[in-house]
Amino acid sequence: MGYVDVAGVGHILPDGRELFADVSFRVGEGAKVALVGPNGAGKTTLLRMVAGDLPVRTGVVARSGGLGVMRQFIGMIGDESTLADLALSLAPPPLRDAGRRLATTEAAMRAAELRGKYSTAAGKAQLAYADALAAWGEAGGYDAEVLFDTVATIVLDLPWDAARDRPVRTLSGGQQKRFALELLLRGTEQVLLLDEPDNFLDVPGKRWLEARLRESGKSVLYVSHDRELLAQTADRVVAVEGGSAWVHPGGFASWHDARVARHARLDELRRRWDEEHQKLRELMLMYKQKAAYNDGMASRYQAAQTRLRKFEEAGPPPVPPKDQDIRMRLAGGRTGKRAVICEQLELDGLTYPFDLELWYGDRVAVLGANGTGKSHFLRLLARGGTDPDPAQTPVGAAALAPVAHDGVARLGARVRPGHFSQTHDRPELTEKTLVEILWRGDEHRAGMDRHAAMAALSRYELAGQGDQRFGTLSGGQQARFLVLLLELSGATLLLLDEPTDNLDLASAEALEAGLAAFSGTVVAVTHDRWFTRSFDRFVLFRGDGEVVETPEPVWDVAR
Repeated sequence: MGYVDVAGVGHILPDGRELFADVSFRVGEGAKVALVGPNGAGKTTLLRMVAGDLPVRTGVVARSGGLGVMRQFIGMIGDESTLADLALSLAPPPLRDAGRRLATTEAAMRAAELRGKYSTAAGKAQLAYADALAAWGEAGGYDAEVLFDTVATIVLDLPWDAARDRPVRTLSGGQQKRFALELLLRGTEQVLLLDEPDNFLDVPGKRWLEARLRESGKSVLYVSHDRELLAQTADRVVAVEGGSAWVHPGGFASWHDARVARHARLDELRRRWDEEHQKLRELMLMYKQKAAYNDGMASRYQAAQTRLRKFEEAGPPPVPPKDQDIRMRLAGGRTGKRAVICEQLELDGLTYPFDLELWYGDRVAVLGANGTGKSHFLRLLARGGTDPDPAQTPVGAAALAPVAHDGVARLGARVRPGHFSQTHDRPELTEKTLVEILWRGDEHRAGMDRHAAMAALSRYELAGQGDQRFGTLSGGQQARFLVLLLELSGATLLLLDEPTDNLDLASAEALEAGLAAFSGTVVAVTHDRWFTRSFDRFVLFRGDGEVVETPEPVWDVAR
């Protein structure tokens, strides 16, 4: 069985700022421990330190039982890497090295044989390939191929030989996540580090993950912002906040109350420390005054000085971390009564024709399994519908790919769509700082000076990142900033694709409050069961291609 011990760990950012210090906790055998905390507090950094991706310069990290790691980017892989590359990246290091050596020598052998099958070079390449093949077997490669085949069959309904060379980008985000999770949960490593394992999973996928985590004997340390998944799976909670971390020994359901009680206790300890500090200072000053005219008081004055100095050197107890104060002012604006009209709309290869009318002020949750067309539907509306009006060009979006469809989707009068992408794919922002982006403005929002920009960023708890490039922000910080751009751009129809995926708990609650005050129409694709409770209409994209409206959220749907 495996475990992780973290003792006194700290981390300094490249710019010299301390991200966190004195972080200590243990993930015991078979425990399921959740890391929670504000976006940017250091949860992913801490995972990377435990994984060995970042050096531990302060404190100690000890592990036992082998380590399997799923990093945050899985689900957004868009390069030319194949499923074989992904599978090897998740394998233990000896197997990973043997697999890469095998692939390299096989490619070299093929190239040599093309130049001359019976040449000396081809003979040497064949021997190198034979050695790599033997090393692959010794590293457990053939057992791994059985596992790869099992997972490919479960996730893609394909044997490994047919799936191994498939580019990962051809899989949906949910399929990428499910493939990686199946490999890790079925693998031999006894300690798993999972960074946002539920992102891109639909609700049946999240329920599958919850069941697998509960039944697994592996020790799991994971980061998640899904409140339902946390409530269902966490044995203990490690809260990363205020420049350090503390451990709640219970589950997520009792964590919030424990946090409130802890903050009250820290406030009381600090109050008592301040009172004792004042008493010691007053005592020292009294003896100082008496010693000025009575030599017999000099020793008492020195003793009082020493006592005060030692008290101050020991330092005060920590103050409770400041609660986030995120204020989203999504204004919107009055539009025509009918905000969206769909008449016999059919998304090619995804849905049958359906009719739908959305009215000004509606809050619509778009539900359904992955791959049923929900994001395509949002993208079609974000482009302005079937025949876009130049006055309805989308705000808050990069160039959106066309959506093949039949039938008609159109937007109502004065409806301006604002699109939020699940993958935060805004390449034009990547190298710019947040202040620069706000200063420049764009065709939909006016530029602002640094003072105004910092005030806006402060409302979103992003003032500290004002001079940071967008591409270097955490996923949650990027999400908050993209919502800010929507706020400033005057959208009257918000089209949100999984907006809470990367948001911390306070940010998700702030988004719910912001949407409640928004004067306009909201359409959100979501698999967040907690977030869905704030909506009043539910459109279900069923696995059989039918699109229907339901009176309540429906989660148990066939793919």
